[in-house]
Parts: sequence; structure tokens; C-alpha cells
Amino acid sequence: MQALNDPKTADTTDTINDLSTGVPCYARDDLERRLLRKLDLRMSVLVVIYTLNFIDRSNVNNARLQGFEKDLRLHGQQYATALSIPYVGYIIMQVPGNMFLHWLERPSIFIPSCMAVWGMISVLTGVLLVRFFLGIVEAPFFPGVLFLISRWYKRDELAMRTSLVTCGSILSFGFGSLIASGILSSMQGKLGQAAWRWLFYIEGGITIFVAICAIFILPDFPHNTRWLTSEERALAISRLAEDGYSKADELGKQTITQGLRDAVSDWKVWWLSAALIFQYTMQSFGNYFPTLSKTMGYGTTVTLLLCVPPWVFAGIVAFAMSRHSDKKQRRYRYVAASNAVGAVGFIMSMCTMNTAVRYISLFLMAQIIAGYMVLWGWISSTFDREPAKRVVAIALINGLGQLGSIAGSYLWPSNWGPTYHYSYAICLAGIVVSTAMFGVMHLYLKHQNELIERNERDAKDVKELRDPVGFRYLV
Repeated sequence: MQALNDPKTADTTDTINDLSTGVPCYARDDLERRLLRKLDLRMSVLVVIYTLNFIDRSNVNNARLQGFEKDLRLHGQQYATALSIPYVGYIIMQVPGNMFLHWLERPSIFIPSCMAVWGMISVLTGVLLVRFFLGIVEAPFFPGVLFLISRWYKRDELAMRTSLVTCGSILSFGFGSLIASGILSSMQGKLGQAAWRWLFYIEGGITIFVAICAIFILPDFPHNTRWLTSEERALAISRLAEDGYSKADELGKQTITQGLRDAVSDWKVWWLSAALIFQYTMQSFGNYFPTLSKTMGYGTTVTLLLCVPPWVFAGIVAFAMSRHSDKKQRRYRYVAASNAVGAVGFIMSMCTMNTAVRYISLFLMAQIIAGYMVLWGWISSTFDREPAKRVVAIALINGLGQLGSIAGSYLWPSNWGPTYHYSYAICLAGIVVSTAMFGVMHLYLKHQNELIERNERDAKDVKELRDPVGFRYLV
């Protein structure tokens, strides 16, 4: 493993000033465009990986419509337990997994390896204990991807890239249902297997194949990615330094143990974790989307096909919202607006069983994912200084937030259906609390920006400043 202060990397970072000052502006801009184009192309495989991650995690929701509970003799809250067990694995392994990724410095190997293992486990789904191990091997993926993106892109580029990558969740909800409708309607009894088992076999096999391909596509970090030229490597490092991360020759000097200590002692980590618990509890409707669609009274195939348009709509909203968020360099207002629209959807579903109104409400609820994507771009940029702290903070926030996913798995019992009034009421309360807590963080970071600006104005020497000149939190 190559450290950032290795001789070869040190030689590379020596050229940063040349790129910043000695090279004509148009030449640097051209190099930066080529670097981002190359990087975006390779990072695009994360969209496919993220899609398969959500499909493998949530295919039990589609299998439920075709005898999953009956064949496994699940009763009462046992199905909800099957949904919640992977989240226990997430909580246990997300921080250790991200710490190991930071130490290994090879996301191109680590992430696809985890993916191949969860693909194999997905094939075996049918035993609750297997679902637990699915959570264990999937745990490092999401925080690892967020950390990888934050090691390449500037803060005002993060929201759109995070949204593009995590739109895989939208694709999984939409096209996962589309694929499931085909498999569940045509594979029943093939080779003596139930159709829902074929769903796991086929989707797990695809995951393993994509994982092998991803090893040769994904980048590592700027200082140790082999397919970068020396100029591209220097520019990739200098971009982050100029964006207020730190001086280029200081990045990566903090040990992972120091990063863990700093993350645990930062109150922002715990506040955002608590807010995400409420956010994830509210977003549990996504796990039951086929069940909610079925309340409109259609058969299995039609029910699954009706799940597709709301998520396509959510994808369009997410792309537009994240692009505008990056352009304006604002975050909270988009999260709050998306949550507010989602709250209207919850209220509509609580008030009526009218088919048209219920279906419209599914569109309004689905677009909550757009604000959620902007939210993670915001969280990543809030802990954007030392990578060792950031890698732990992201994993800890998301890991603790999964407590909400566990609770949310039990919010939709069959005896509350088909109206699910209580479920929607709890989600409405959760969205109000999470939005308010994110609002407090918004006000705090806004206040911090005012202090930073005042310190810059009053400082007699740049060395007196705690923050890089020009640095501001995105709010």
C-alpha cells in the first residue's frame, strides 16, 4: 500500500504549484475536463453496482408477492424480521469496513470483493441467518462509495455525483420490479424451483459477474490509481487542496485511530446520526413499495409494473435537484423541500383509499429519495478535511442511522393494511423531526461560516487562521 508521503507521490505533488500557476489557465482547464471525463466514465460502474446492491437487498419485497412468506412459513412479524436483519449487519460492520478501506487504499479491490460475496449470499437467500451475513458483507459498500467519491471530487461537485451514483437505488426500485415481474410470471416450477427462488438465483448471478468486471474499472485514490498520468495525478490532488481540504502534502497524515477519535468526539456526527434514524424510519415505505402498490387492488404483475413510473419520476427529480444544488452551492433547502413534498404524499394516503389519489401519493413519496441524495452530498462535504476522520464519520452516521431502518421494517404490519393509517402517521412524524434536526445543523454551519469570515477579516497573518482562506461550509 502506497502512502501519500511516499517518494513517488511526493514527486507528483511537487508539480501542483506548476499546474496552479505555471500552466496557462486554458491548459489546466482542458486537463481538468479530461480528468473529470475519464473519472466520471469509470465511476459510472458504481451506478450499476448500487442498483444491484439495492436489488439484492430488496428483492424479498417482490418475492413476497409470489409465495415467499408461505414457502418459508413466515408468520406475524417474521417477515419484518427478515427485512430488518441485514441492517444489524450494517450497524456492526460499516465503521470497521470503512476503516479497513482507508487502511487498504484499494477500493477497486475491496468494493467488488464485497459485491461478489453478497451476490453469492443473495443466491442462498431463504434462511434468516443468511440475511444477517448479507448485511455484514454489504455494510462497507455505501459508506465506502461515499468516501471514494469524496476523495476525488470537490465539494461543489459532490451532490450531483452522489446523486448519479445513488440513483442506482431508484433504478433498483423501478427496474427491479420490472425484472421481478418477468421472472415471477414465467419461472414458477422451472427445475422444480419456486419463481421467487429464481429471482434470487438470477439477480445474484448478475451481481457476481459485474463484481468481477468492476475490479478492472474502478479507481483507487488519487495518489495510487495506476491509470492516471503524472499530470492528472497532480491535478487530482491539487484540486482537493485548493478546495479547502488541506495542504496537499498534509492529506492522509492522520492515522485511522486518530480519525476514529476525532469522529467520535465531534457532536455533528451524533446529531446527524440521530436525524438519519428518523429519516430512515420514514423512508421505510420504500421497502414496502410493492405492498403499498398492491393496496390499489391489482394482480402481481400489474402491481409490480405500477411501481416503475414513481421511481422514474424520482430519478428525474433527483438529477435536476442535485444539479441545481451544486450550481447554487446550497444543500438544506433542497432536502427540506423534498421532505415537505413527501409529507404531502403521506397525508394524501392517510386521508383516502381512492386509487388515483393513492397512486399520485406514491409519486410524491418516491421523490423523497432526491432530497436524500443531496443530503449525503451535504454530509460528505461537512466532514471534508482529513480523510481518516471523514471515512469514520460517514460510516458511523450511516451505520447508526440504520437503527431507523430496523424500526421501519416493523412499521407496516399486514393488520394495519390496506389503509396503513398508523404507518403513514409515524412516517409523517419522522419526516418532521428529521427535517427540523437538519435545519438546526444548517443554522449551526451558517453561523460557523460567519465566524470564519470574521476571523479572516480580523486576522493579521494567514497563519493565525484555523481554516484555509476562502473555506466555507456548504449550507
